[in-house]
Amino acid sequence: MTRPDTIVECLGLGRSYGDRVAVDSIAFSMAEGEFFALLGPNGAGKSTLLNMLTTLVAPSRGEARVAGADIRREADRVRAALGIVFQDSSLDDRLTAAQNLRIHAALHGMGRAGPEAVAAGLAWAGLEAVADQRVGRLSGGMRRRLELARALMHRPRLLILDEPTLGLDVQARRDLWSRIATLRDRGLSVLMTTHFIQEAEACSRVGVIDGGRLVALGTPLELRARHGGTGLEDVFVTLTGQKPRDGDAGGRERPAVARKRAGAWIR
Repeated sequence: MTRPDTIVECLGLGRSYGDRVAVDSIAFSMAEGEFFALLGPNGAGKSTLLNMLTTLVAPSRGEARVAGADIRREADRVRAALGIVFQDSSLDDRLTAAQNLRIHAALHGMGRAGPEAVAAGLAWAGLEAVADQRVGRLSGGMRRRLELARALMHRPRLLILDEPTLGLDVQARRDLWSRIATLRDRGLSVLMTTHFIQEAEACSRVGVIDGGRLVALGTPLELRARHGGTGLEDVFVTLTGQKPRDGDAGGRERPAVARKRAGAWIR
């Protein structure tokens, strides 16, 4: 039985594509208010795991609950509890920054609270001056801040971030990370994937995924004590090996990405 303070619970959750196992019977739980990082090389299964938790991909086996709702049978309740920043942008480049937020407010049925939430989101992201500019003309850092502001508009219980700082320059990455850190101070539950060791080090717990399996789980301090090394990077290399990972999840993930872009996540 799920404890009341558990925001995510996975029990033997797995996904296969034919003979290829993308996620292999992962089990872990995440407490309300926790700042949890999934760390792993390219193609490890991190994004597939998030796609299952956000109801975009159906599990092949196992079960999971998010905010007390079953991801198979209560998908609408799961989506209502989530704010998501996908690895691939899901903004509409043809619309302005403000219009993207207004659509989100409408899809979540925010009604009269919508305009105030749009204004607050633009202010929080520091985008008031470009509110009426088309998103396609914004910088990568601005777009990421807009996506984060949009994900927070409906006051989700759990924020999911899939490689949120990927592709940003140093300044934009630091700025976005400082904004994410303020969410931790507010007690929001955050589940994120990252390639950056420094970001994982700042999280309360870290799960290392390799080959679709959860190979280690603990606080950064616990992982260093358990696996040796002077930092989390040494732990990561010890667990996943020295060889570079040049592949990724491949074409089998593209249908899920297409649905995100089409706005089918909220239905």
